Amino acid sequence: MMPDKYKKIHNEVSGQTQNQQPGIEEEMSPTPIFDDKDYKGSGKLKEKVAIVTGGDSGIGRAVSIAFAKEGANVAIVYLDPNEQEDAEKTVVLIEEFGVKAIKIETDLSDDENCRSAVDQVIQNFGHINIVVNNAGKQFPQKDFLQITPDQLQETFSTNIYSMFYLTQAALPHMSKGDTIVNTSSVTAYKGAPELIDYSATKGAITSFTRSLALNLVEKGIRVNAVAPGPIWTPLIPATFDKDKVKKHGDDTPIGRRGQPAENAAAYVFLASSDSSYMTGQTIHVDGGDFVGS
Repeated sequence: MMPDKYKKIHNEVSGQTQNQQPGIEEEMSPTPIFDDKDYKGSGKLKEKVAIVTGGDSGIGRAVSIAFAKEGANVAIVYLDPNEQEDAEKTVVLIEEFGVKAIKIETDLSDDENCRSAVDQVIQNFGHINIVVNNAGKQFPQKDFLQITPDQLQETFSTNIYSMFYLTQAALPHMSKGDTIVNTSSVTAYKGAPELIDYSATKGAITSFTRSLALNLVEKGIRVNAVAPGPIWTPLIPATFDKDKVKKHGDDTPIGRRGQPAENAAAYVFLASSDSSYMTGQTIHVDGGDFVGS
């Protein structure tokens, strides 16, 4: 898919909003590009099993489809019934590539739910090779003093606690050669004045990635991350006002928002043996946002 087509969809986005996080992809207009039709799989993840949190939509959907193209069976995890239609569509999209998929509805901020989700993956597929920690929330606040204890707790519980819980649940089922890929953010590197608690969790994810990578290196399990910039996912209309949605991504050096499909290949690279000499690293897929700041 050529960059000018991504530019075209950038210009088509209106100032739409949604009322609830993490948002519904089917309600977005235009729909995010979650599948790069020019991307052809080559069996890089054949017979692997991946669990992708936030896999029903956005970056998680795009990653799940790319994994399926590479031969992986995929379990997608999503938060609540409002996302069920997105999840069901993603399962269909995954299985079009001749692999198997399951969907799991649960709140990953609870450690018991994470153990249950992993149990379901094991029951269906027998093992886990790839963990993609991708679920996240953000709550903009212009005034730092308006960040309440409840907001802080929800942001950290969703964005970083869930990574600890799910990874701890999955690790006993993983072995040498398996991989963990975490979703960080450009905000961890350049900051975001209205997303202080969110940015703090993304900084924690970056440090979590580096430290866990060192902890697991002797087991042969690699841990890396992707740091997306402004990507057109349901979280954007569910988070920002109409004006910010319309201008989302305009200030990047590339001059537009990114699409979920533009992130997927980075996750495939980190999940596969192509990145066998990498651990504790972060790939920045942000339209030059970090270096241009």
